[in-house]
Order: sequence, then C-alpha cells, then structure tokens
Amino acid sequence: MSADTIENFYGVYLLYCLNIKYKGRTYIGYTVDPNRRIKQHNKGKQFGGAWKTSNKGPWSMVLIIHGFPNDISALRFEWAWQHPHVSRRLKHVSKKKKTEKTFDFCIRVLSEMLQVGPWCRLPLCIRWLNQDFITDFPVCSLPPLHMPICNGSVVSKKVTKPTLTDNKSNIIQTCDVCGEKIITQAIKCVNYNCDLTAHLLCLSNSFLKPGEYIPIEGRCLKCENIYLWGDYVRKYKGCYNNMNLSISIQDANELYMSDSE
Repeated sequence: MSADTIENFYGVYLLYCLNIKYKGRTYIGYTVDPNRRIKQHNKGKQFGGAWKTSNKGPWSMVLIIHGFPNDISALRFEWAWQHPHVSRRLKHVSKKKKTEKTFDFCIRVLSEMLQVGPWCRLPLCIRWLNQDFITDFPVCSLPPLHMPICNGSVVSKKVTKPTLTDNKSNIIQTCDVCGEKIITQAIKCVNYNCDLTAHLLCLSNSFLKPGEYIPIEGRCLKCENIYLWGDYVRKYKGCYNNMNLSISIQDANELYMSDSE
C-alpha cells in the first residue's frame, strides 16, 4: 500500500514500546514528519529522540491524529492527551483503572477528547500506522462523522509552489461560486486536476452548514468530490486572516488554540 502524501502536516502520535523489558509503555508526542520522528525515537536522545524513550526501543508509532490547522493547535492537543486529568476539558474522564492497560487508557482518553470542543469541530483524521494495534473506539464515544478513520503510512510534504492568485497578474479570474470577478484573494480546489477558482469567502460559505462556526466539509462545484475544509486550511496557510464567518474572537481562540490552562 502506497503512503498518503499530506501537505502542511501537523500530527500528534502514540508510540508503543516493543522492548520486552519495557513492553506496554506508551509515549505521546507531536511531529511534522512522522517517519523522521520515529527514527529519532529509536536512535535515542543523542539523535533528537525524547529522553523518556531513549534506550528503551524499539518503539512503534501505532497511531497518529492529523489535520490540525497549525502547530499550536496540535501542541495543545498533545498536552491535553498527555495530561487528561489536568486539562479542564477532560475533567469528566475517569482515571486509569488498575487493571486497565496504558495503551487502552490512551485510546479511551483520545475517544473522549474527540467528543468535546474545540477538538470535535476540527477536521481531524485518525490514522492507524500499525495495523496490529487497530482498536475499536467505544460505541458510546465514537469519533464525529466528519473525522475519517484510516490506516496506512503517511508522508509529510512542504508546500513549495504558490497557491494563491497573484494579485499583480493581468489575468482576471471569475469566481465559480458567485460568478463575480476575483480582484483580491482567491482559492482553488485542493484537487490539482480540478480548475475550480473562487473567492475564499464564497467557497467557505458554500461549505458552511447550519450550526457550524467554520465549515467542516463540502462538495466541489467542479469535480464534485467531497473535501474537508481543513485540507484547504493546510494548503492555504493563514487564509482565515481575512475571513468573516460570524465567528467571535473567543470562539476562534478556543477552536485553534485548544487548552493547556
């Protein structure tokens, strides 16, 4: 199975120790490059790995949550997953039982995290990297429907080519949503084979559903494929700076910053 390539990757992962002496131990971390990060963990602290995992390998990166709009959002998710009983959003999560395996506890905490705000509104993807560890989430706390659960390796890719309309260009484009000329910021479909071009606000409003602060997903008017709005966020970094989606400053901070207070 070929690896999925994702641009502007921000992920929070779960490691499982395969060393017989330390087998069963787990580690939660953040990375922008999962393949490089697991190598660092297994090589040791002197090669960039964490001191908690150093000289205890081999470790397997069994699960990673990705789709965060930025590094701060991912880092705060990491902190809350590491410290569920300190995070004010997870006070309802019961402590680890004596008979409960650490790995199972991590999955239980994760399932609860994905049910509460602000994380339940993010376009996250739950990806199993090691199929031997695939575990069903509790029926009472399944991930939201807009969060896909998949398996297989992933490769992070930095965006190198420009993606926004060049405002200095003499080429005048037309919005495929409203039909008006685009003279400011424009956005294109995340599918490189699709030629849809639209105003940022027009496309976001076409994706927006009742009760949502920001879009979660929507269907492209041209290629008719359904895409997560988070894919556009990662492709067009900073595109929310000029958006007006009737979202308050407090809601925006909650959504993107998560909580470590």
